[in-house]
Amino acid sequence: MADHLLEVRNLSVEFHTAAGVVHAVRDISYYLDRGETLAILGESGSGKSVSSSAIMNLIDMPPGRISSGQILLDGIDLMTMSPQARREVNGRRIAMIFQDPLSHLNPVYTVGWQIREALTTHGSSTAEAASEALRLLRRVGIPDPEPSMGKYPHEFSGGQRQRVMIAMALALRPDLLIADEPTTALDVTVQAEVLALLKELQRETGMAVLIITHDLGVVSEIADRVVVMEKGELVEAGTVREVYKNPRHPYTRKLIAAAPGKGEMHQPDAAGAPVLSVGDVRKSYGGFEALKGVSFDLMAGETMAIVGESGSGKSTLARVLLRLDEPDAGSALWKGRDLFQLSPADLYKLRRDLQMVFQDPTQSLNPRMTVFQLVSEAWVIHPGIVPKAKWRERVAELLIQVGLQPDHMPRYPHQFSGGQRQRIAIARALALEPQLIICDEAVSALDVSVQAQVIALLDKLRREMGIAFIFIAHDLPVVRDFADHVMVMQKGKVVEQGTVREIFGSPRQEYTRALLAAGLDPDPDVQAANRAARLARAS
Repeated sequence: MADHLLEVRNLSVEFHTAAGVVHAVRDISYYLDRGETLAILGESGSGKSVSSSAIMNLIDMPPGRISSGQILLDGIDLMTMSPQARREVNGRRIAMIFQDPLSHLNPVYTVGWQIREALTTHGSSTAEAASEALRLLRRVGIPDPEPSMGKYPHEFSGGQRQRVMIAMALALRPDLLIADEPTTALDVTVQAEVLALLKELQRETGMAVLIITHDLGVVSEIADRVVVMEKGELVEAGTVREVYKNPRHPYTRKLIAAAPGKGEMHQPDAAGAPVLSVGDVRKSYGGFEALKGVSFDLMAGETMAIVGESGSGKSTLARVLLRLDEPDAGSALWKGRDLFQLSPADLYKLRRDLQMVFQDPTQSLNPRMTVFQLVSEAWVIHPGIVPKAKWRERVAELLIQVGLQPDHMPRYPHQFSGGQRQRIAIARALALEPQLIICDEAVSALDVSVQAQVIALLDKLRREMGIAFIFIAHDLPVVRDFADHVMVMQKGKVVEQGTVREIFGSPRQEYTRALLAAGLDPDPDVQAANRAARLARAS
């Protein structure tokens, strides 16, 4: 009998590129026992996902190559198995769920068919597979499981799609489940539900869970032990409490220090008239009411955070305010002028004052344009802001302002990390010297230290340039650190508004309290107390 269910010994993975060999994983070792949860913690580029892909034999070879090491499952080296034997292990003994289920579920087949396929491929009859697929959908909490069997992935919410992925992964009752950033894009309440489901299923089946994450809160909620990776190397390992309370490596200490939700909350200055006054805004799509009379005021240089679950109307409100979608009713007075009543020509002139930074800069930045072209394009559309002879000089200033370098100007978006691309998007927004920036989940997909840097940058711009922000987010610790006021939305309505101190210190509405209770704290002792309190309320 092997000492451990899974043991990774001295694993190294490299990729051969035009620029040379990239050592993605360097000589790492760790183990995982039955019924245990191990978290691999690290930022983008740390090698955590590459190491887990090696376990599942999902590395493209070439250009990738496992240059050394062993991957032992019950003492048997997976790397010495034949391809046929390895396929039998994948799914039956080891299963995997991914960060974006929509990208990993086949859009042209129903979810019932996809779960049945996993079962029939490994020997189940059609009738057995259909019965088990229905049981699994019911077990993971999919509403109306029988009709849901005939639905396609796009007909489910993000959290429901992740539950479908979990059902598929558990179809063959694996010994090991690998979860690669399974909750990064989910709302706090849905994230809490998915993590609770994983823990509950683990207790029922005795499976081991290997969870890959950059979120310290997820680690404190679900993991028993944690290994920390930086630049392909394993730099620290121990129990979650040991690593959080007594981190030995500087990189671990940096990650812990960057965790949001521990700073001083803002005290807004109530003086002055609002620059934006929104009144009774309504919007419907085909009979569905996305916004049901939203009203709020925003002062110059203030940050209004809008929080709520998917479908609450946050992003719809942002699109309506920028006239990307037309409202059905209501007003939005920008310095006394109603944005909704402006002619196209007047709106065109005003657009330089109102800018937006989107969640995914990979999609919002044109991949065919250089950084210089992306930033200076604003002056092509709105001439007269910067003389053409000064464009290069001004782009260099903006790049420095957002923490990049002038020599980045000739590069393309794909040559940057996610955090750097988001900085380019911010520089592009700043090029027009706006007075309001709407950030729609602008930091939700960033690593914790990059997220802290971007938030610090936005806060600096707010203080130095007097820019107002509407900050749409589901990450409540970030909201706590950055916002002046918070507006809580549910199903198109504003259920609560107040200063950040009021909302986080003494929320009045049960929905707000539920959102706050679902948030994850990086301190394992605090999170254990929060979990106990949540269970007590539920009982």
